[in-house]
Formats: sequence, C-alpha cells, structure tokens
Amino acid sequence: MTLVAGVDSSTQSCKVLVVDAESGRIVRQGIAAHPDGTEIDPRHWFTALNRAVAAAGGLSDVAALSVGGQQHGMVCLDAAGEVIRPALLWNDTRSAQAAADLVVELGGGDVAAGAKAWADATGSVPVASYTITKLRWLVDHEPDNAARIAAICLPHDWLTWRLGGAASLDTLVTDRSDASGTGYFDSVSNAYRRDLLALALRRDAVDDIVLPRVLGPHDVAGHGDGELLPRAAVLGPGCGDNAGAALGLGLSPGQTSVSLGTSGVVAAVSDTPTADASGLVSGFADATGRWLPLACTLNGSRVLDATARFLGVDHDEFALLALAGEPGAGGLTLVPWFEGERTPNLPTATASVHGITLSNLTRENYARAAVEGLICLMAGGVDAVRHLGVEIDGVKMIGGASKSAAVQQLAPALLGVPVEVPAPGEYVAMGAARQAAWVLTGDLPDWPVAGETTPAASGDGGAGVLERYEELSDLVAEQYR
Repeated sequence: MTLVAGVDSSTQSCKVLVVDAESGRIVRQGIAAHPDGTEIDPRHWFTALNRAVAAAGGLSDVAALSVGGQQHGMVCLDAAGEVIRPALLWNDTRSAQAAADLVVELGGGDVAAGAKAWADATGSVPVASYTITKLRWLVDHEPDNAARIAAICLPHDWLTWRLGGAASLDTLVTDRSDASGTGYFDSVSNAYRRDLLALALRRDAVDDIVLPRVLGPHDVAGHGDGELLPRAAVLGPGCGDNAGAALGLGLSPGQTSVSLGTSGVVAAVSDTPTADASGLVSGFADATGRWLPLACTLNGSRVLDATARFLGVDHDEFALLALAGEPGAGGLTLVPWFEGERTPNLPTATASVHGITLSNLTRENYARAAVEGLICLMAGGVDAVRHLGVEIDGVKMIGGASKSAAVQQLAPALLGVPVEVPAPGEYVAMGAARQAAWVLTGDLPDWPVAGETTPAASGDGGAGVLERYEELSDLVAEQYR
C-alpha cells in the first residue's frame, strides 16, 4: 500500500491525514491547535505541524505530501530567510483602509474605475483580507520592516519550503490557487503583476523581491528534508484551503461548495475565469487548472456559536430551539456581521437584530433567526457567483455548522438549489492528499466522498425570509458606507 499525506494548516489548527493513495482511505490522522489571533508568528505553524505529524504516527512511510493552507496570510522574509514580523492573517481587518486606498490609486482617484482596473488585472478587487492590502498597511505603519523584505510568501508556501529544507529563497514555490488570492497575480496569464506589488509597497520597482515560483497542479515542488519528511518523499505544490476543499470534495464545473467554518465560503468550480468589479466575488484559480470564483464572508459558524452561548445551550439543543421557532422567526431578522464583513465589504460593521416585538421575542425565534441569517448571508454569495454567469446546479455543504440539523433543514429552500451534506471530514487535508497522489503517480485519483446525504427542503423554510433579509441588510449597510 502506497501512502500519501495531506496537510491543512488552517486559521485554528493543523490537521494531517495519511491516506492510501489508491483508495483514498484514511489510514491515520493527527491534529494540533494554532494560537488565537489575527496575526501569528509562522514558526507556530511549523510547531503545530510537528505535533500533528507526531499525533498521526509520523511520516516515515509516506511517499508524497502536499500542504493546503489558509489563504492571504502575509509572510515576509528577510535576506537570510528569517520571518520579519508575525504574519497578518486573512481575518485581520486593519488593512481595510489600505484596500480602499489601492482601489482609488489604481483608478486615478475614481473608485469605480479602480475597481474595474483591479478586476481586469487580477480577477478580484482588493479587500482587507488580501495579501496586497496587508503589504500596503505594513509599508505605511512599519516602514522599517517593509524595507527589510527580501521575499514574500503565503502560509502554505512557507510550510512547503520548510518541509523541503528551506535551502534558499529561490526554492520558494506556490500554486495558482493560492497565488490568485494575493492581489498581485493574474491567473489567466499565470504571471505575477509586479507593477501592482510595487504600487502597494510604494516603490518604483520590486524586481529584487523574491516571489514563489508558481507550479502547475501536479508539478513536483521538491523532496523531504530528511527530518520531518523522508528525503525520498515527493512534495506537491500545495494549494489554498478553498481550492483544497474543492479538490477533496471532487467538485467539477457546475458544482459549488458552501463551507460554514470560521468564515463562510461559496466556491464554484468554473471552466472560465471571472472578473467582478463589484468586489463581491474573487476571481481565484482552483487546484486543477480551472478557476474557483469565490465569495467569502468573515462570519461563519461562529454566528451559531455565539448565539448558542448567549442562549445557554449546546449545539444540539440550539438546533432543536431553531427548528421549534416560527417560519421566518416570526419576523425576527438577524444580520450576522459580528466581526465586520467581507461580502459585502463592510469591515467595520456589527451584527444587528430587527423586527423585534413583544410576541416574537422568544428563545426559539432568536435561535431560528441566527440560522436563517447565516444561510441568507451565504445565499448572497451564491447569487453573486451565479450573477457572473457561473453555473450552479447544486451545493455540497461542509464545515462545522453544516452538522446542525437546523442548518441542514433550512438551507435547501434558502439557497434555492439541491444541497448535499458529505460526512464531516477534513476536506482541505483530503484535497492536499489527493494532490500528493496526483504528483506521485501522474494521474488524479477518483476518490469517493464519504457519507453524502441530501436533506429535503423544509416546506416553510424560504418564503419571504430571503427577501426580508436582503432588504434589511441593504438598509443596515448604508450606515457603514
């Protein structure tokens, strides 16, 4: 039996799966936590990777490995390959003003012109999440650190580099999917836009900065360092977490994932690239050579976590409360922008509850309003992707909140498409393992997705709820624009 490994270095933890390369069966696995916060010293990622590998029984028998990682994280290295400062993560919104400034600057002072110029150049309009906006923040707030930059990479790039021995900055590699989330890469021409990077860093040119070499979907990135990973083991190019999940789920054009994790993500595999000047949809690449138009929210499963905590119940009790609520929560509407929001781009927004009356303010309705608010938020992402001409025939719903019976029952009606719920699993790590098998054998394996169920749409789940949510969220948004 030939074994491959997939790593998911996410916001909250590092997961390692060791998988049978032929069948996709998980042989063993391990997990280790990351520190909390919106910035982190990358060395904590490598420490967690070591712990997760140990929990998974080591990698001595593994023939290939790929890393999937959280997108956008800004890892800056000096000429000696040392980390200059803690990485700013995707959910660090301090670069919101930098994003707005970059749009205006590329448009010559005109916001609409700038948004179109960015979308045409990279497929996406900068928001606080993107690497390029964090680099602008760095040069404006920590100019001494910005002046030391010799190389810029992403979380999965840095971990792949470390696993391969980190011989020199010139050995840094990445893939299209993760590079497409930087804000300075064109996934159509497969080339970095150094002019945009120079704009962000307020330099005339950035030819001296090393950027990771962009590999094809099943190119060999290198071999193990002989310590954590055997020297004979092959390293894959890795991928961004969303592309990894799509690969792990086996998505093909017409299929879309809705991930309800720390963030909420709508990711649709497409044969053609997209460019959305509204900024709602990011024109990312996938891990197979196609594209992955994606709408991402800052708020995901923690909407339900916070509401359950407020109500003093666990998640199973919370789901029962929500399903006992009135259809449409009796008129209660939660706009769930607890941590600001990216879709729509309102980084300073807060959550709000509307339509409260003496008769509808019950625990059951409040729980239901939270579930409906989260799903309506994701429905906005589905509609935004579809508006660009991307076909969406069905949704595979994953992530922690997808396990909720209330979410499963209400989602089909509110999303407006059939919903499949695979068995809970580490799909980013599985996608990375699938890529590792592809790199090793030259053929992309067709592994089954375990335990898919198709919940039926609730008969009372959708009527008027989405319309009321859209009207109220538009109204609330005006306060933050």
